[in-house]
This record gives sequence, C-alpha cells and structure tokens, in this order.
Amino acid sequence: MDSDGTQDARGTHASPVPRPAGPPEVPAMPPRPPRAPAMPPLPDGSAFLTWLRAPRPDAAPGVWRFGHRPRPAEEPEEIPTRQLLSGALIAFLVGWLVWSLLQNGYLGNWWWVPFDLIVPDAWRGGDSDLGETGTFIVYQGYELLVALGIMVGAARLGRWGEVWRRFVTPRFRRPEAPETRTTPEDDPAQWNELRAAGAADAAERLATEARSGLMRDVDHARILRAWQGVRTGRHSLATFSGAVLKDGAAACLHPSGERDLPARLARHDLVTGQVRLGTTVDDARNPYAYRGTGLALGPDLLGTSLVAVGPAGSGKTGTVVRPLAESLCLHALAGRAAVVVVGAAGAGLGPADAYDVVVRIGNQESEYDLDLYGGTTDPDEAAAVLAEALVGDLADPHPGSDSRRSTTVLAQLLGPFRAVHGRFPSVPELRQLLDGAPGPFAALRQGLQEAGQESLLRELDARERQMGQPGDVGGVLGDRVALLDRPAFAGFFDTSGQSRPFTLKALDHPVRVRIDLPQRGHADASKMLARLVLAQFTASVAVREDRSLFACLLLDDATGVVTPEAVRGIQRLRSGNAGVVLTLRTLDDVARPLRGPLLGATGCRMALSGLTPWDGQDFAEVWGKEWTEARDVTDRQIIAETPAGKAVHMLRRVITGKAPTARAVTVRQVERERWSASELAHAVPAGHAVLSLTDVKGEHAPPLLVDLRG
Repeated sequence: MDSDGTQDARGTHASPVPRPAGPPEVPAMPPRPPRAPAMPPLPDGSAFLTWLRAPRPDAAPGVWRFGHRPRPAEEPEEIPTRQLLSGALIAFLVGWLVWSLLQNGYLGNWWWVPFDLIVPDAWRGGDSDLGETGTFIVYQGYELLVALGIMVGAARLGRWGEVWRRFVTPRFRRPEAPETRTTPEDDPAQWNELRAAGAADAAERLATEARSGLMRDVDHARILRAWQGVRTGRHSLATFSGAVLKDGAAACLHPSGERDLPARLARHDLVTGQVRLGTTVDDARNPYAYRGTGLALGPDLLGTSLVAVGPAGSGKTGTVVRPLAESLCLHALAGRAAVVVVGAAGAGLGPADAYDVVVRIGNQESEYDLDLYGGTTDPDEAAAVLAEALVGDLADPHPGSDSRRSTTVLAQLLGPFRAVHGRFPSVPELRQLLDGAPGPFAALRQGLQEAGQESLLRELDARERQMGQPGDVGGVLGDRVALLDRPAFAGFFDTSGQSRPFTLKALDHPVRVRIDLPQRGHADASKMLARLVLAQFTASVAVREDRSLFACLLLDDATGVVTPEAVRGIQRLRSGNAGVVLTLRTLDDVARPLRGPLLGATGCRMALSGLTPWDGQDFAEVWGKEWTEARDVTDRQIIAETPAGKAVHMLRRVITGKAPTARAVTVRQVERERWSASELAHAVPAGHAVLSLTDVKGEHAPPLLVDLRG
C-alpha cells in the first residue's frame, strides 16, 4: 500500500510525512535540506576504516560481536592461586636443592658422564688445545646446560608459565584495539561485490569517500540496503551506480535528508545491527562463554519481542527503551526499519529532531494528529481495532476470549456513517451515536434511505433495538469514548481532513515516529490510546507489502495494554518481520491469566533489579529448571585410639582450636531453577537485570545476569 502515513479516513492527503520511496529511486517529494552531520569529517578515514574492518565473529545470541573474542563453552579448570604460587615456589626450591647437591658432589659425578663421552680429550685439562680460558668455557657451558635442564624441569613441575600468564602478562598488556587483518579480496572498504557486478566506478567512488573520512556508519548501512534492492531486482544497477557517482556517500538518502541522529548515547554497530546495552557479569550463574562479554540486541532478537519488568527507577526507560529507540532510528535512516516509540510526554525517549513524526496528543502545538481508525476504509476492520482500544481491558482475560460484541456494536454505527458522510465519525459524533442521541440517528437513517442502503439500514435498526437492553455494551463504549471527548483533545482525532493525522499504515516505509501520551491528568485515556496504537500496529504489519523492512513498536509503560487480543497479535509479529518492546513496573499490571501467555509470546524476557518475589516466581516458572552438580561436604571427627594419636590430636586442637576432622565430599546431579524467585527479588544488584534471549531463528540464550551500566 503506497501510504505515507498522513491519509485521513477518506484517503485525502495533508502535508505528507517525509518517507523513503525506496532507495535508490528519487523520492516522490523533495527532501528537506540535510542537517550538518553529528560529527565533523575526519582528516582521513582511519577511524571509519578501523571500525569497518574490525572482526565480528559469529557468536551466541546477545553477544556484542564488534571485536568479540570467543571463549570456550566450558570453564577450564583453574588452579587456585595459593596452590599455584606455593607449587611454583616449592619447584624452584627443589630445583635449587638438586643443583646444589650436584655442585657439591653429594649425588656423585654421574652427571658428568655425557660430558666425558662427547667432549674430546684434547679439550680437557689446562694444557689442552683450547687453553685455560677455552677449557673453562667448555666446563662452565656444560654446567650451564645442566642448570638450564633442571630449571626447565622445575618450571614444568611448578607451572611457571601459568604464573607468568596469570600475574605478570596482564600488568604489561596494553589495551588492544580490534584487529583489522584484511586482504584486498575481503576488505569491505573496497566494495568488491559492486566491482564483481560491473559497478567498478561506483565502488571506487565509495572507497575514496571511505578513505577520505566522508563516510559514516549510517552511510555504509544505507548504501548496502540500496545494493540489496539491486540484487533482489527492485532497482536497476544503472540507477544505483548513477546515484553513487553523483552523491558518493550521501547517495540514496532518507527523505528527511539526514545522515545521522543529533546525538548518540549508546554504542551502535550498524554492520551487525546491534546496540550495546551492558556487560554480562562474570558470575558463576552465567554460562562461561558469556561472562565478561558485551550484551547487545538487534532486529534478529527484537523480532521475537521483548518484555521488561522492573519498578520505577530500575532503568527501563534510560537503559533499555532509549538505546533501542536510538538504534532503530539509525536503522530507519539506513532504510532498514520503521519504528514507533510511545511513552509519556517528557519520558526521555529522544529529542524531537531524531524523529520524522512527533505526535503530542493533548498538546495543541502538535504538528501531527493520530488517526483513530488506523487509516483503513473498512468499517469492520476499524471497528475491531477501535473496540480493542476502548474495552479490550474489560474482556475476559483468559487467552481464548475476545471482544466480538463490542466490535459488532461499533461496526453497526461506523458502516452506516461512512456510507452517508464518506468518512468515519469524529469523537463527539461517535459518542452521540453510542449514547443513542435521537437527532444523529434520525439524520443517519434519512441519509441511508436516500442512498438506498437497505443492508446498512438493517444494521442501524439492530443497533436501535439493542440500546437500553440488559447486557448492551453500547453504554460502556460511550463512557470510554467520553474519555477522549475532552477539551484537551478537542483538536485531535479529526476526520474532516482539517488536520494531519498519522496512521500506522506508514510502516511500509522507514519512518521514525514518536507518540507522546498525556498521562498526567488523563491516565485512563492514555491507556486507551496505548492499546489503540498496539492494535493498529499488529493489524498494519500483517498486511505490509515490503516485509524486508523491520517494524518495531516500543511501548514505554504498557500498564493496562496487555489484553487477550494483544497477546494473540504479539504472537503473529515474528512472521511479519516485526516486534514490540513492552515495559511494565510489575506483572500485577497484567491480568493473572495473561501473564503466562505474555511471557510465552515474547522471546526476550528481562527482569530488572527490585522485582517482587511474586513477579520473580512468574519469571522462574517460564525460565524453568536445569541439571546442575551439587556437592555435599561432610566433616567427621577423627577418634584416636592410641596414646600417641591422642597426644597428636590434643596438640592439634591446642594449635588450631578445632578438633581433627575428616572431610567427605558427595557429588550428585540435581535439577534446580535457573533463577529462583528469591534470587530475582534479592540477588540482582541495582543497575543490573536478568535477561533471556531468543532470536528469530529459534536459537536462545539462558537467563543472563547483565550489568546495564557497563
């Protein structure tokens, strides 16, 4: 669907949102003049080339691949420090003792036998052909060889090499930058794939731009995305080459004309698509291969959706949502993703300049409006989405329930109204119809009779018969719509074509959207609008034309948003190359029957510090158990039977203060929870989180303790 996200219900356009028309083709509208890059060009491209050529080995899900050095899957057995140092010292003393005994003849002269067999007789004695000095050197050289042999043997027995590697080398090791060993054949800065396809001039232009410092990571990712379009046949090689030869690193720009964000707070790697959130703690509860590595997320993980639970102040917005929003905005500038970020006004979700569209609901200075009906012209589809937003939280919370009755009531009104007026009703008009106001009903009936819409007349008659009857949900819908029919929202949700409504149908294009909710003073209305955006998102991504574009909705504070229909919608997102990120203060904000389905529908689950034991129990259940090795140590007192033994035991008790004991160790395999509810509630330090991951291919990582500040 060729929609730019600013169509109202009748399909008319206001001033359109900047949207890519699919690079490298020329956009349908002139782009805004590009803003100055966030960083000035470097005198040379050394920094960019170092970044581009850095190794990014394949790694387990969630590992920050930039400059990553893989570790063994299992932790190698390490000798305790005290035992290692004492063994090295004892080996040295033994070697010294052996050498001293040899030197002083206490072990005999047998060690001179090899010397006598090898060295000629003419080299021995003071009157030898070598002279006194030569003879001295020969004898001393042999003794040195023997001493070196003893030292080598002592070093092997005492593990001196391990002592050197563990205690000496780290003190002299300099911080190393990622290795950039490349050959011309596999150098990404040479654009060899373009050369092989016959675009040698374009490849040389891009290589020159990279060396001169005129190319940035977003430029590289954007041009690669355009080249993928050439390989898949969406664009021609001639068009792509012409754009690159004309504009160089600025080719195939996002229609906003921007090549970077105003500022970056997180570390990004657009080659792998990852954003670094923290560091996996070097803790025994983490798998050895993850300990000390960077923890990063990308579209391959967000495609399975993420739910993060933690109390206020635990870092959900600042350490999770904000970096992810920043990363997805960079992906959008590269033509790879479309992102919608929803949160309270002033929540710190990034500056307005980082987005193409900023919808400030309840703020009369907002440039954009929100389409209440999602940009659809189908009354049934609009009724289903609107019913989910209005009363989705009132439906039976069990996963099999739905809100069909509410959908039917709304469809009985939206269909006739659109047939008469050519548009859907505004909020005040919809409220009057739901309240059963006689004037609007009569006008609607007359319009349908004049148009000869008999089927829609029957719909209207059915609605009139149901009004006032026990169990009719029209009154509940009217009360919910009344929350939006407030003076603060008077200029919003307009359907007459006088405003600039944004619709989530625009997710066919790499657009960056931020929606500010009026939570202060309008908490219930904000929850309804959050449910509306989620419902429109799950409905729109399912019918996108271009599913190679990753679509993601970031919902900061999903309180009251999780409904049975929302859970079903989240389950369908993975197949549409889309995902959602939901944050909750507590799982108590989700109905009890929906907590398990929600955690099961999301592939990535995060429990931040400060979790309650009740929330920890839900995470512990979904993470399950694992087999682990348990050691039971038993100390048994030793009873001496002889007088000498009793005397030794008494002396030992006087010296140590403890009775002599014998230790017995029993090792067995037991099944235990990966993280218990008590550990999640009390053993996660401030600024940390426990995170499990699953990517779109099905590979997963067990729960990891992560330092979100690292």
